[in-house]
Amino acid sequence: MPDVLGQNFVAGSRSGKGEPKLKSLDASTGEALPYSFYQATKEEVDAAARAAEAAFPEFRQLSTARRAEFLDAIADELDALGDDFVAIVCRETALPAARIQGERGRTSGQMRLFATILRRGDFLGARIDLALPDRKPLPRVDLRQYRIGVGPVGVFGASNFPLAFSTAGGDTASAFAAGCPVVVKAHSGHMATADLVGGAIERAATRTGMPKGVFNMIFGSGVGEDLVKHPAIKAVGFTGSLGGGTALCKLAAERPEPIPVFAEMSSINPVILLPEALKVRGEAVAKELAGSVCMGAGQFCTNPGLVIGVRSAALDAFVEQFKAAIAAQGPQTMLNAGGLRSYTKGVQHLNDHNGVAHLAGQAQEGNQAHAQLFKADVSLLLNGDPLLQEEVFGPTTVLIEVEDDAQLKQALLALRGQLTATLIGEQADLKAYNWLAPVLEHKVGRILVNGYPTGVEVSDAMVHGGPFPATSDARGTSVGTLAIDRYLRPICFQNYPDALLPEALQNANPLGLRRLVNGEWSSDAIA
Repeated sequence: MPDVLGQNFVAGSRSGKGEPKLKSLDASTGEALPYSFYQATKEEVDAAARAAEAAFPEFRQLSTARRAEFLDAIADELDALGDDFVAIVCRETALPAARIQGERGRTSGQMRLFATILRRGDFLGARIDLALPDRKPLPRVDLRQYRIGVGPVGVFGASNFPLAFSTAGGDTASAFAAGCPVVVKAHSGHMATADLVGGAIERAATRTGMPKGVFNMIFGSGVGEDLVKHPAIKAVGFTGSLGGGTALCKLAAERPEPIPVFAEMSSINPVILLPEALKVRGEAVAKELAGSVCMGAGQFCTNPGLVIGVRSAALDAFVEQFKAAIAAQGPQTMLNAGGLRSYTKGVQHLNDHNGVAHLAGQAQEGNQAHAQLFKADVSLLLNGDPLLQEEVFGPTTVLIEVEDDAQLKQALLALRGQLTATLIGEQADLKAYNWLAPVLEHKVGRILVNGYPTGVEVSDAMVHGGPFPATSDARGTSVGTLAIDRYLRPICFQNYPDALLPEALQNANPLGLRRLVNGEWSSDAIA
């Protein structure tokens, strides 16, 4: 395995002009790992952004096949990172080796998926309106549209997915696919991991002849603001806290040239328990739901933080079973000490709040997270109490009992935007409660039936987004092939010579694309 150098990645080289004062920590013990990382200077942040800006014209004009080759090469380099790499990731995050191995496969898999999208070509969105010189009262000119990358993208990785949502995660993969160089702000919780993954990307860039500066990465605190404010950066991808995401949005909006921030931030992902399901399989649901709440120490953006059921004897029985299932969960080490402090604070806020009762879980103390179950009075939600809208990032959930279907609708309407909502129901339930669909469509990005939200497939149809505050822009997704749309913009060519048009718009259709020609889809050449 290559050495962890701890230097910033700038224009295809390593740079350490600042102080090597940053240390990565063992997530389980708090012990400093034997690596030092250089705090990026303002000059290095500027150099990284300028390098991405310089690389953009060449990179975006490469053929889709060449960019696909680059993404495939990154995937190969990630897959080649061995057990010693996995061991470092495990030490930095306290995540088990099997989880990291699976996440590495997901990370390389999404690189290959975006390479497939590039070869398929539909992301280009080719549209052609041929000239109508004889149209009355006015002729129509020849108009042709396709989509290009917006420019260099700043990427802020997530702590809870050190591979799939970080340095080489979905934001980076989709930006590269769109033809956009990136500048990554390395996450402070797994800097050694970021260093090694950054090296893998650089090796792939060298091997496939990509322009210098297509990938850059900076370490340190306080560098994110400089990155977002830099005029070379044209969009930002972020996964993290609501406070961090909204701060970046504010910075981006106040620039002389405002830019979009695609931030995935905060969600409590309600689970709605329908009556017949509780009667038929309440005990099984209690065990499954407890497992989802506590999976990975609850450190998933789709963790079910709110459970809602209509008052009934079956719900009463479920609550007792759910309490037992939560109480049976063992303590778990979280990603870092900061995450544990935040979790402990969130649990304490619930414990101290009027109208909230603690139902299950050992007292939150020590250096591990204990699973917790609370019950809140529905009036808190209906009256807009912000506490029930706040994500507690860890193995905790809140139960709410509503009086009837009318109050269930009121409670759901009172929720802010979410990534997911889950319906647990029998077929009769789903038919009787089909009126929930339009309510939930307005509130979430993904509706699940008889599953649990702690799992996000990387595919064409996946949506990992939702109305604010789940994300800063509900029109996109940070997972799945539609994620590329965030970093593209349309451009139109009017009366342009055919031979000089981009291949996607030429009459001969050399890329074999399915194009919208005069309002009809066609893969044919234009005579």
